Amino acid sequence: KLAGTERGVDEPVATFSPCFGAPFLTLPPSRYAELLAEKIDRHRPDLWLVNTGWTGGPYGIGSRIKLAYTRAMLNAALNGSLESAPVVTDPVFGFDVPRVVPGVPDGVLQPRDTWSDHDAYDRQARDLVGKFRQNILRFAEVPAEVAAAGPQT
Repeated sequence: KLAGTERGVDEPVATFSPCFGAPFLTLPPSRYAELLAEKIDRHRPDLWLVNTGWTGGPYGIGSRIKLAYTRAMLNAALNGSLESAPVVTDPVFGFDVPRVVPGVPDGVLQPRDTWSDHDAYDRQARDLVGKFRQNILRFAEVPAEVAAAGPQT
């Protein structure tokens, strides 16, 4: 939830919505996850998670990531230039982050490095990990290996 988009929301609130549309799903969210996993296994696409949101600190300190950087990241993902890019594995969330993306300053790519207060970032990351862990508990039918693949502290 973003400040200014809903009445009474003064700062962003982390929310989890299965498939970004839980009220409209006709099947349990785990079934859609299974279908997605089957498609990924069959077609082996490159998958990229792109930060289109907040960077540089918590609400009130950080800012939205620049649209030009988001566009450059999407272009790099789509044109294949990230396929051979060197990466670093995020120690908390476990995904690989390119060290270099054409048109994006290197300092923007590593989330922790965008925060001037690294301790504050670490606290916020641990808080988010806790929220991910709480959220997965809502889905008892999720295989253990899927639940274990979530972020670590």
